[in-house]
Amino acid sequence: MDGDDRRLLSRPVIYVVRMLVFLILVGFCALILYRQIATAFLANPALNGLILAVLALGILLALRQVLRLFREANWANALLGGGGGKRVKPPTLLAPVAQLFRAKPFINAPAALPLRAVLDTIGARLDESRDTARYLTGLLVFLGLLGTFWGLLETVGSIGGVIKSMQTGSDAAVMFDDLKSGLSAPIAGMSISFTSSLFGLAGSLVLGFLDLQAGHAQNRFFTELEDALTALPLADAHDAAARYEGLPPELSAALQTIAVSVDQTQAKATSVAVASLADGVQALVQHMRSEQQIIRDWVEAQAERNREVKDALERLAEGLKERG
Repeated sequence: MDGDDRRLLSRPVIYVVRMLVFLILVGFCALILYRQIATAFLANPALNGLILAVLALGILLALRQVLRLFREANWANALLGGGGGKRVKPPTLLAPVAQLFRAKPFINAPAALPLRAVLDTIGARLDESRDTARYLTGLLVFLGLLGTFWGLLETVGSIGGVIKSMQTGSDAAVMFDDLKSGLSAPIAGMSISFTSSLFGLAGSLVLGFLDLQAGHAQNRFFTELEDALTALPLADAHDAAARYEGLPPELSAALQTIAVSVDQTQAKATSVAVASLADGVQALVQHMRSEQQIIRDWVEAQAERNREVKDALERLAEGLKERG
């Protein structure tokens, strides 16, 4: 059987192609609009440069998230297909999987409970690997809004300065010239506002698409890995004899005894945990009932005191009326 026939996990080539095609289209559009983009960039080089730097970092991280899946898939295919995956240092993401296949004679039969825990761990690691890209997407939007409000503040301040500098008693032509020269600063502030918002929103759009493709690639990788691992025979005491064929009788019997003990221990531990949980819930229910009874008794006592006070006040009022 060829290595390709044994391949259980597909490599995320299609997602890398989509990301590269999208980046090429974005670069082509930027090349066409080079003059306009250069003019907009010079309106606020510091903030716009920061936005582009964050965008470049996000692009590299998104590509890295997908490219790292190639090594993960190759290692998993070599391991599950009976190749030399066990002799090679496992990737960081699939390190928990290697623990399932490390000890013989359980080399081809992971236990059910550890397998579920390993899959949950891998899923959590995949989600955590995308946190930085999501943060950078939000950061681009924030920087765009920051530039917007920055430009608006400069615009409002400049307009106020122009109005204060105008002289009402001067000639109309002079006032008009002063107005034209004074409006240059507010217009520059508006350019800062719009260009920073443009770069920030466009960058978040690009990074959002790349993060979407990375998420799709990771989801497919996780689904295929889960299907491949769950398709393997699970280790239990019922198939122990088949796994121990060819071993010395004493060793085979000892290993079967260990397997049965492990299954019994896991079942006992599960039963004890469930029983402890039930006892805890029962104790909590009893405690809540006792507290409710205390509250009811207190309410009834307060109501009785209120009635006594009310009766005393009524008697006092009647006595005052009789004296009056």
